[in-house]
Amino acid sequence: MATPRPAQLVYDFADGSRDMVDLLGGKGANLAEMTRLGLPVPPGFTITTEACRHYLAQGEEPQSLRVQVTMALRRLEDKLGRRLGDVQDPLLVSVRSGAKFSMPGMMETVLNVGLNDYSVKGLAEAANDERFAWDSYRRLVQMFGKTVLGIPGERFEDELEATKQRAGAASDVELPVDALRELVETFKAIVAEHTGREFPQDPREQLDMAMRAVFDSWNTERARLYRRRERIPHDLGTAVNVCAMVFGNMGETSGTGVCFTRDPATGKPGAYGDYLVNAQGEDVVAGIRNTLSLEDFARLDPASHAELVQIMRRLETHYRDLCDIEFTVERGKLWMLQTRVGKRTAAAAFRIATQLMDERVITPDEALSRVTGAQLGQLLFPQFDPTAERELLTKGMAASPGAASGKLVFSSPTAVEWAARGEQVILCRRETTPDDLPGMVAATGVLTSRGGKTSHAAVVARGMGRTCVCGAEELDVDVAARTVTVRGRVLREGDVISIDGATGEVFAGQLPVVASPVVNYLENGLEAALAEADEETAELVRSVDRVLRHADRTRRLRVRANADTAEDAARARRMGAEGIGLCRTEHMFLGDRRVLIERLVLAETADEQEQVLAELLPLQRADFVELLEAMDGLPVTIRLLDPPLHEFLPDRTALAVKIARGEGEEGDERLLAAVERLHEANPMLGLRGVRLGLLVPGLYAMQVRAIAEAAAERRTAGGDPRVEIMVPLVGSVMELHLIRDEIDGIIAGIEEAAGVQLAIPIGTMIELPRAALTARRIAEAAEFFSFGTNDLTQTTWGFSRDDVEASIFAAYLEKGVFTVSPFESLDRDGVGALIRTAVAAGRETRTDLKLGVCGEHGGDPDSVHFFHDAGLDYVSCSPFRVPVARLEAGRAAVHTEAGGHL
Repeated sequence: MATPRPAQLVYDFADGSRDMVDLLGGKGANLAEMTRLGLPVPPGFTITTEACRHYLAQGEEPQSLRVQVTMALRRLEDKLGRRLGDVQDPLLVSVRSGAKFSMPGMMETVLNVGLNDYSVKGLAEAANDERFAWDSYRRLVQMFGKTVLGIPGERFEDELEATKQRAGAASDVELPVDALRELVETFKAIVAEHTGREFPQDPREQLDMAMRAVFDSWNTERARLYRRRERIPHDLGTAVNVCAMVFGNMGETSGTGVCFTRDPATGKPGAYGDYLVNAQGEDVVAGIRNTLSLEDFARLDPASHAELVQIMRRLETHYRDLCDIEFTVERGKLWMLQTRVGKRTAAAAFRIATQLMDERVITPDEALSRVTGAQLGQLLFPQFDPTAERELLTKGMAASPGAASGKLVFSSPTAVEWAARGEQVILCRRETTPDDLPGMVAATGVLTSRGGKTSHAAVVARGMGRTCVCGAEELDVDVAARTVTVRGRVLREGDVISIDGATGEVFAGQLPVVASPVVNYLENGLEAALAEADEETAELVRSVDRVLRHADRTRRLRVRANADTAEDAARARRMGAEGIGLCRTEHMFLGDRRVLIERLVLAETADEQEQVLAELLPLQRADFVELLEAMDGLPVTIRLLDPPLHEFLPDRTALAVKIARGEGEEGDERLLAAVERLHEANPMLGLRGVRLGLLVPGLYAMQVRAIAEAAAERRTAGGDPRVEIMVPLVGSVMELHLIRDEIDGIIAGIEEAAGVQLAIPIGTMIELPRAALTARRIAEAAEFFSFGTNDLTQTTWGFSRDDVEASIFAAYLEKGVFTVSPFESLDRDGVGALIRTAVAAGRETRTDLKLGVCGEHGGDPDSVHFFHDAGLDYVSCSPFRVPVARLEAGRAAVHTEAGGHL
């Protein structure tokens, strides 16, 4: 019986291509591609990611791997006419990791594998350069010891420094051969001391150990941390690239360099890079010596430079993008060691995309696919002047980007009061609650010692475009004393601090900021932004404008905003919003109006309730008139009151303590009784949403009347109000039928009294799994669905967001339960499946059912792509994230058109 042929786990560079990135990793696929193009690439081979995955799962390499490596190694030796580690003219190789995605957290390169006490002499003879050979050997022992054997790098670096001092050498290239021989012996002694064994002399053992170290590096803490941050799956594995060594440390006619086909910082066309004479491997990026520019390289080696420039142009043409290139010159011979599509700043991404489009290298759709919503988001926030002096106090979680400076305040009323007199303030709390909203609106930034990226402070701050740093645990906030202590330093109310919402850093004093020209463009238009811009900034603004306009032409998804005030609505409209997808009416009951809610709760008779509702009606109506005027001609979805009533009442414990101390005011005991009566163990699953409308007489009726009267007033005034009423937290179609009967009756009465036709659609918020699963029935009574993905995520996972974020999310991310919080980016498998079910079932009942999303996910780039694929009509997000959603909606359309390939 024939033995089945083992899977191919090793590919020569000549046998691969860039299309094999999943199997060969990014580095291996691009080395193969350059080889296929006929560029001067040293020969070698790649061990596949499949071999790595087997190793990680089984704890050992596949049985056939060693054999396949031997075959590849022999082919390499035959091609070059040298043997690995031979005592005369040895073949040496480098061993490098190379995952599908570039990962700074992966293993560093090991160079000169194959050198030992014997082959170093053969290398010296073959190269006719003893110093070069011993320099290469000390590099191997140093790299191998640190990277493969896990010895602290400082041990080697300290000895290298000591050797340079004894030899009077300013840099390692000035070390004489005797010093290098001595250094090799010292390094080998360090290896023996730390590992209990001698430095391996067998070249094949060196190779095998280095390859295994690459596999192991996939699961190092820094690699896992990087993958979590970049949302890279943990199960991809890494490839291993084994490449014949070429040497940049063979004297003044040799060197190594890194270059880019365009400036990755600004996007400016032209060759950019660094070159280091008589250097090897990581020397350029390690900063051990000052590098030379490519212009200097051109003067030193005109022929190699000219060849490099030609190759750079060829690679950029082939990849049709900015390329990042590593190269080595060995005694006047140019070798290409790596290329990849280069990483770039957000500003460079937009400039390069439009440049390549203008050069007819890429299409407008491809230009759109080359930028991301996350990059656009980076361009929207002001930044601290990087040249300013700064004193770091502590670091928390970067919750909402931006740069804010102001005086510390510890309460919402103080923030409002100080801001009203023209002060810039930073609201500092242990954590925020809905009561803090006025202070958050007034403050330039929010700082908390507790909470994470989806805490109240973070979510609200992002929604308002406020800078926010959360979870700065070193802060000891004493609200009563109006102080915060950090690392023994006490800051008092009125002291000035600065917070960076992009990094989570907190600084003492005020740091100057640089305003975002992209926000100026979005707020005031292209001409106004260009009038204030220098040439470089003007190019950036034009690039953003062109890409965004193409996204608007391309996208199918409409983009609305979550806005509760006319001011927010106007700003959202300037940002490109095509309506309001969520107006949260609960925000209209805070501040001075809160006392009216207290009176409503305390009312003991129907007459008292009606009196309070009558006082609330004109206030609500005025709110809605302003909102509809600001959004005239565009849809405005108003959600009826959703949170539990207790959120508008005093804290139960604080009120009880106040009364017990004899500090209570008139009516406090009645208020406490009402608070006790309304107290719920889990209020987010209690009396809220549609249940309020059914069980608190007149509350929803008052809101509906205010909405309809506002629409009638705007219609009579010649406006074009397009209001929609949304009923929250529906779990049964009967709930919606009961509320809708009341709503329809009120609207009909107002239409008759005002003599106008309002045509107000009535829909519901899908935020419970049961609502999604019974969408076929609910669509009988709803003209639109809006998915409330925040609560839908909580009820699907059984998570209380405020509780689990601090207690289990860090462990869940670490253990790989999820790679990103489901409150940041939509859980496609769970919550997404419910959404798809509701979409299909709802449209089966009502073919013209309008579908949207109004949770925070509506502005998350990855989630926007899901909503496009799921067939939703629009997404709604905070005004500040509208441009990001517009861009990603366009990219989603391009992605679909391209068959799922961006």
